[in-house]
Amino acid sequence: MSPFELNGKTILVTGSSSGLGKQTAITASQYGARVVITGRNEQRLQGTFNALQGEGHLQIVADLTIQADIDRLVAGLPLLNGVVYSTGISDLSPARFISRKVIAETFGISFDASVLLTAGILGKKKLVKGNSSIVFISSLSTRYAFIGGAMYIAAKAALEAYARVLALELAPRGTRVNCVAPAFVRTPMLDETAVQSSQAVVEKIEQLQLLGFGDPVDVANTIIFFLSDASKWVSGTSLVLGGGLNVQLTNKDAPVPSSK
Repeated sequence: MSPFELNGKTILVTGSSSGLGKQTAITASQYGARVVITGRNEQRLQGTFNALQGEGHLQIVADLTIQADIDRLVAGLPLLNGVVYSTGISDLSPARFISRKVIAETFGISFDASVLLTAGILGKKKLVKGNSSIVFISSLSTRYAFIGGAMYIAAKAALEAYARVLALELAPRGTRVNCVAPAFVRTPMLDETAVQSSQAVVEKIEQLQLLGFGDPVDVANTIIFFLSDASKWVSGTSLVLGGGLNVQLTNKDAPVPSSK
C-alpha cells in the first residue's frame, strides 16, 4: 500500500462548500478517505458532497462563528484521523479604515473559528491518538505583504503561530500540525480580484508567479501528503506553494495571495 493513500482514515474538512476546501474534500475521497465536510452554505455543501467518491461520507452544515454550531458539529463527529482548516475571508482594508468591527469579523472567521473548533475536538477527544494530522491553510502573504492586507495577513500569521504551538502540545500524542501557504490559485476569489481591481492586475500577478497560477488540486495534493502516512515525520512546518514566485519582487509589487 502506498504511504500517500488515505484508506481507513476519516478526515474533517472545514470550508468545504467552495474553493480549496471543496477540492481538498474531493481529492481526499479520491485517495480513499472517509470525509466529513462542513460549511455554512447548505446548497453548495450538498454539491461538494455529491462530488465525493466512495461511501460513508458525512456532511454537517455549521457556521463556525457561532459557538452553538461548533458544539453541534463536534458532537456529530466520528473519531478523526485528520482535520483540514480551509476557513477564512479576505476583507481588504487600508490601515486607516480598520475598525473594531473589521478586526472582529476577519479574526472571527479566519482565526477564532479554527482555534475554537480545535479546542472542541481536542476537548471531546475526537482525534485519533497517534499518527493523526491537522493542516491549516495559510497564505503566502505572510511572507510577502501587500497594501490593504493588514487584517487578512495578521489573521493568517496568527494562525501559523498558533499551529506551531499546537504542534508542540500535540507531539507527545503523535499528532502532527502543519500549514500550507499558497499564492494565487484559480478559485472564485481570483475572479473577484479581477472584478475589484482589473484583469491587468491579475495578469501581473500571474507573471510574478513563475509557474503561473496554481489549480486547487495542486494545493489539495500537498494537503493529502500532510494527511497521509508519508508525512509521519513532519510537524510544525509551513510549506510555501508559490509557483516559483519571483523572490526579487518589492512589496509594492507583491501579489495578494489567497487561500480561497
